[in-house]
Amino acid sequence: MNLTNPSANYQLLGKSLPHSLSPYIHKRLFEIKGKCGDYGLLECDENELSTAYDTLRKLNGYNITIPYKCDIIPFLSSLDKSASLYGAVNCVDNTENGAVGYNTDCDGFLLSVKSKGMPLDKKVLLIGCGGVGRMIAIECAKHGADLTIAYIEQAADAATKLKEDILSLFPNAAVTLTLTSEVSGSYDLLINGSPVGMYPHADACPVSDELINNCAYCFDVIYNPVETELVKKFKAQGKVALGGAAMLVYQAVKAHEIWDGDFYTTEEVDAIISEVEAIVTESYK
Repeated sequence: MNLTNPSANYQLLGKSLPHSLSPYIHKRLFEIKGKCGDYGLLECDENELSTAYDTLRKLNGYNITIPYKCDIIPFLSSLDKSASLYGAVNCVDNTENGAVGYNTDCDGFLLSVKSKGMPLDKKVLLIGCGGVGRMIAIECAKHGADLTIAYIEQAADAATKLKEDILSLFPNAAVTLTLTSEVSGSYDLLINGSPVGMYPHADACPVSDELINNCAYCFDVIYNPVETELVKKFKAQGKVALGGAAMLVYQAVKAHEIWDGDFYTTEEVDAIISEVEAIVTESYK
């Protein structure tokens, strides 16, 4: 187990965190409110999770990232409805009544797409069905999307299970499954929930140019690079496209609302998003 900042009253739990932007984002959010909160990183292996929790339960609050978003649940006293819905926790508030788990990834996603006026209640194409893709699919169905989920052959079982889960939650949901290699048609919003296009494979694009021509908006969960090949191609056509840095910041903003009841202006959040994008761009030149 490795603690980068043992005295911090907030931590991020994960397995490999050397390049995490979370400490920077959360410290900036504390600074804006004039608070002296500190934020560190707690790395551990799977067999050290119980020991790590002994540290985590003494904190004001903490975040969780891959691979422990599900594994942390048995240690918690209760789950917010968002965490229950997705079966994953990325934020914990240590209260007088115990540790409460939340999923603020969904808030980060929703606030990001809404900030650019992207429609979730129309025809949506989602690339990817695992991890964050699962959450996005459920949110799209919840908002009334005519949803198409594109998946690779290795993820066929996961895609089928996701569709079944969505229909059990929303029996009237419109959900279509298709292989990524066979996707076609036109869509109001294309969402990349897969790692295709992520550094160091930044030249990759998850869909064809023809499909891009037939989509109005684009949201890519990837934040490194700041503008993926997919985002660049949309913007080259004068279309609205957004990368994942906004989602990363917005989910942190929601955590501060949970922990301290703090709210931030659009200008304050946008400033941090710009700073994060600058850091990523500078770090991976």
